[in-house]
Amino acid sequence: MPLQRLLRVRQDAGFTLVELLVVVLIIGILAAIAIPSFINQQDKGHDTEAKSLAVTAAEALEACRVDSNNSYMSCTVGELKSIEPTLNSAGSRLTVTSGTNDFEVVVTAARDGGAASFTISRASNGMTTRSCDTGTVDKGGCSAQSGGTW
Repeated sequence: MPLQRLLRVRQDAGFTLVELLVVVLIIGILAAIAIPSFINQQDKGHDTEAKSLAVTAAEALEACRVDSNNSYMSCTVGELKSIEPTLNSAGSRLTVTSGTNDFEVVVTAARDGGAASFTISRASNGMTTRSCDTGTVDKGGCSAQSGGTW
């Protein structure tokens, strides 16, 4: 008799439908929590890339100024891209406005139509500021409530 019971227990081994449904439910809940978090991380990556391009463009402007008799006037986007080839990835998202002793670099993040724009400005007195524009909501590293600085 114990041998027959042992054989029956081996035949009954396995998962019930309720156990499988519970596992599927748990996996669904975890996916519902994780997917928005992963999407948010991708957006933060786009914003960080835009910030990095803005800093790189500002550094390239300083190098261009040295080559241009201490003036930013001849430092165009094309000139900056020849100084720093990594700026080619910015495409039309990079804009530069330059004067004799001042400049403004603006890079827009590549994530969506309402993406944040990150700006580095240098005044003629040498003061450098960083600002950002997201519209009315916080995006990435830019807070709409904190005056738009990064």
